Amino acid sequence: MKGLRGVIGRVRGWRRGWHERSKLERIDLYTRLTLCSITWFFAVSWGLLPLGETLDEGPVAMALGGAFLAANIAQSVLSNRNLTPAFDDYRGTEPFPPGRLRLPVALQVLMTGLLVALAAVGGVKEEGLVLLVLDLPVAFAIPYVLIVPVRRFLFHAAAFSVAVVALLAAVGVPGGLLFGAFVSLVVVTLLVLVSARPSVWSLSVMWQAEEARDMQARLAVAEERLRFGRDMHDVLGRNLSVIALKSELAVELAQRGNPAAMDQMVEVQRIARASQQEVRDVVRGYREADLPTELMGAQGVLQAAGITCTVEGADGPAGIGAPAAVQAALGWVVRETATNVLRHGDPRHCWIRLARTRDAVVLEVENDGAGATRPLGGADGDDGGGSGLAGLRVRLGALGGSLSAGAVGDDLFRVTATVPLTARPDTNGRLAPSPEPSATPSVLPEER
Repeated sequence: MKGLRGVIGRVRGWRRGWHERSKLERIDLYTRLTLCSITWFFAVSWGLLPLGETLDEGPVAMALGGAFLAANIAQSVLSNRNLTPAFDDYRGTEPFPPGRLRLPVALQVLMTGLLVALAAVGGVKEEGLVLLVLDLPVAFAIPYVLIVPVRRFLFHAAAFSVAVVALLAAVGVPGGLLFGAFVSLVVVTLLVLVSARPSVWSLSVMWQAEEARDMQARLAVAEERLRFGRDMHDVLGRNLSVIALKSELAVELAQRGNPAAMDQMVEVQRIARASQQEVRDVVRGYREADLPTELMGAQGVLQAAGITCTVEGADGPAGIGAPAAVQAALGWVVRETATNVLRHGDPRHCWIRLARTRDAVVLEVENDGAGATRPLGGADGDDGGGSGLAGLRVRLGALGGSLSAGAVGDDLFRVTATVPLTARPDTNGRLAPSPEPSATPSVLPEER
């Protein structure tokens, strides 16, 4: 019973690890596993089945067949181990260590000699010999095709094919089988070439695109910081210069006993307060979340990630026609929930719905693919270990609104935000509810 539970636990762990990977990481893993499995498919089929003939051909043939099988298994293990550094070499992240090819080359020479010896003693005949020849270069060729140019790979494959056919001819293999062996070597060479290099090339392009997207995001953040810095410089630079000049003038006037010094200091105080208000305006505009912009951005980001995103009700009175304070609050909800959809689960569809009741605006964000992952947030009062939805509850709660999040069925997750139409910003520019007797406090906690 404990063993069964352990197996179930490992399976769940593998499944959880699979779902925690990004889509590109899954494609990467799938490609690597596919190339590794090709090696073992050839080894246990065309590299193993023909060796059954050696059981009836005497002890010498059996020994040669067993040695060929052992060398084939060792070569397949080395091929799988060398695949990751071959990937890295192809992508240009790290060169392939030349020393790792010494043992595979030695095993390839050994397997070729064992195959020729089997043909010489009659251990395998006709179709069995052709199948063994077909399996002979696969394990070595899969990582090798990734670390050398295509022309060099084809040249080495042609030289190897000629050498194998010549050795088989030297031990008396008939011409028909020699032709079949040569065709087999040509077929397997092309098979390895068209299966390994295009797959890794496509994967490399996707990783480069992912890195480019990351760089673009970092550049966008840097540009926004520069814009904010320029705004702050424009606001403070001129006013601080004026404050400095008027302060110096006030000092000069005070030293002369001129009562106009008092007027200059009053002006300095006025400019300082005006600068403080301008800075607040800049920061408030920097922090505001515009609902139409957030809806457009969420839809674009989700679709770029391969998630179909449908927005309903944004053009009606529930969306753009809602008060500015309501739109700002819902814009934060759209931003946070879109981030959660990208970070958690494996969704294929996302629905964003806006609806207006008699006294409130309701926003629903629903996505599939959440059944196998940890929740993005729980029901009211339970954040599922996260802080994003908890922060939204605080923000909406200060407006007299509410936020609920939880699973809907086996595979859907839904976040519902409700904001009253009476919500308005307070005198400091932050969102606050209208002054009703039962309203919650009107001042939000400071941003983290």
